[in-house]
Amino acid sequence: MNIGLVLEGGAMRGLFTAGVCDELMERNISFPCVIGVSAGALFGCNLKSKQPGRVLRYNTRFCRDSRYSSIWSLLKTGDLYNYEFCYKTLINELDIFDRETYNSTPMTFIAVATNVATGEAEYHDCKYADEEMLTWLRASGAMPLAARPVEIGNNTYVDGGISDSIPIKKMEELGYKKNVIVLTQPANYVKEKNKLLPLLKVVLRKYPRLIETIEARHIAYNATLDYIREQEKKGNAFVIRPSEKLDVGMRERNPDKLRKIHAQGRALMASRIDELKAFLETDSLSK
Repeated sequence: MNIGLVLEGGAMRGLFTAGVCDELMERNISFPCVIGVSAGALFGCNLKSKQPGRVLRYNTRFCRDSRYSSIWSLLKTGDLYNYEFCYKTLINELDIFDRETYNSTPMTFIAVATNVATGEAEYHDCKYADEEMLTWLRASGAMPLAARPVEIGNNTYVDGGISDSIPIKKMEELGYKKNVIVLTQPANYVKEKNKLLPLLKVVLRKYPRLIETIEARHIAYNATLDYIREQEKKGNAFVIRPSEKLDVGMRERNPDKLRKIHAQGRALMASRIDELKAFLETDSLSK
């Protein structure tokens, strides 16, 4: 199958994506290439490790745990989601990430991050579940004001959603002309200019190109949505999106809300499974 999977970010709206992914995994539907942005990367990596239910499990278990996420962590470390707990204790001890399965699964998994110096997106092929992969996942989800920029080699990165929120064109560049796209906003959503831009200009004043990218993000995002709609009409894109705005906060502490959002994603995917299978079959029919 030469059809890719693109996963948008959206903080805890990513539980919707996790619901979609869990339904796909339990029905043994996989993709040769997956690109995840921010929460799409942090949660989507469980597709390659083949761990349905894991994202919902650890988020509902720890959403009220100050070790996982807290204002104190933000003030003390610069990270709203605590690095030591999330990227060490959690994945190695409390809800183990299956590195062995990840490494042996023949799926290309790409995480997107934004280079602060250039303001442009960079795409990293996370071949192995090692410290480098975890660092790229951190970078992909490093939202300014909520997380420290992440240093990788000689470069510094922040949230991939700033520069390429829905990397459909990158997937096409890789040769995947037909794609399944999971969005976390409803069909009528239109992104507006960032209301925190004045503050971000102060905090990120050392990175003028990054600020330029943030200033134009809403324009680029809405243009990408228009492009996706065109691809839908042409039969090149199969899009899963919530039917209405998801009622969930960036740092959601109500596990019932997380379960509800996850259930919405799962139910929607289940209701459209025959459509999806038909879309996937068009790839084999075109060969």
